[in-house]
Amino acid sequence: MTAPVVIVGTGLAGYNLAREFRKLDGETPLLLITADDGRSYSKPMLSTGFAKNKDADGLSMAEPGAMAEQLKAEVRTHTRISGIDPGHKRLWIGEEQVAYRDLILAWGAQTVQVPVEGDAGEAIFPINDLEDYARFRAAATGKQRVLILGAGLIGCEFANDMSLGGFQVELVAPCEQVMPTLLHPAAAGAVQTGLETLGVRFHLGPVLTRLQRVAEGLEAHLCDGAVIACDLVVSAVGLRARIDLASAAGLQVNRGVVVDRQLRTSHANIYALGDCAEVDGLNLLYVMPLMSCARALAQTLVGNPTAVAYGPMPVTVKTPACPLVVSPPPHGREGTWQVEGQGIDLKVLCHDADGNLLGYALTGSAVMEKLALNRQLPALMA
Repeated sequence: MTAPVVIVGTGLAGYNLAREFRKLDGETPLLLITADDGRSYSKPMLSTGFAKNKDADGLSMAEPGAMAEQLKAEVRTHTRISGIDPGHKRLWIGEEQVAYRDLILAWGAQTVQVPVEGDAGEAIFPINDLEDYARFRAAATGKQRVLILGAGLIGCEFANDMSLGGFQVELVAPCEQVMPTLLHPAAAGAVQTGLETLGVRFHLGPVLTRLQRVAEGLEAHLCDGAVIACDLVVSAVGLRARIDLASAAGLQVNRGVVVDRQLRTSHANIYALGDCAEVDGLNLLYVMPLMSCARALAQTLVGNPTAVAYGPMPVTVKTPACPLVVSPPPHGREGTWQVEGQGIDLKVLCHDADGNLLGYALTGSAVMEKLALNRQLPALMA
């Protein structure tokens, strides 16, 4: 019996790779293994559900059985890998061994845990997949006041979404501006202003130290002495690539599972893509790089070795209170920023010494200029 191509993970990376592979090879056995329920959904849509009044079932696009049929594959759900044996091309699920022809790690990233004192730790909800979202939706029923931890892209998207869903939102983060690793301060100010018009209240600088149950809900104690009354807490403090199993198997890891431009790990016949992968030094937690990787890796898996290339990869942030598209300069490229516009309608451009556009942040009505600017951007990884 031919050993299957095994994909670990059924998020956007896993299922999209499987689709691309099946376009090229309809016969090789294909096995997908996932720790969750295996439903197909778009992870970026998790931060739009409250405004659209969609529960987890409403965000689901297909059941695992339908995906198995569509992909001519076996999909094993609620199944955790316990070990990888690269030398014998097999992985372990408890005592069960599963042989593979090629193994693809598409198991994503995990939420960063924050240590918080108090008796209400179970009221802190990370939302990293559809099952997390379902748990949070259930807990949020009948509640009004939400505290969000983290002012990054995900924290701001959830602040916008939950405000539109009728919640009172407060946001706490130990930084001076929203999205500090992604945005120029001027663009960050525009986004914060837009969210404040929805009623979002920002507490930038302090961290949550204690979460305590009280008769009327929860009390969130910040390190600066402030106390915020709330009913639920969303943890959006960041993601970290899942690397533990790969490291234990002897694969090279850094910020993610280290792969080359053909998405090969340090061991033969093992590949990685998506949020868990560090591709030629880049660990990009966005959809566009993932899709490029899926197309390239599918070619490699059918015997046509293909290096992935990243063109310009602007990120559209789902903050309709202040529309935002951002394309950070490529790593290692230095430039000068220039701010044009007023209010929340800003065009913030970064040029190198020769006047070439390196990156941008567009807010409000300025997002209409993204297509023209994209044509001027350098490739992220040519």
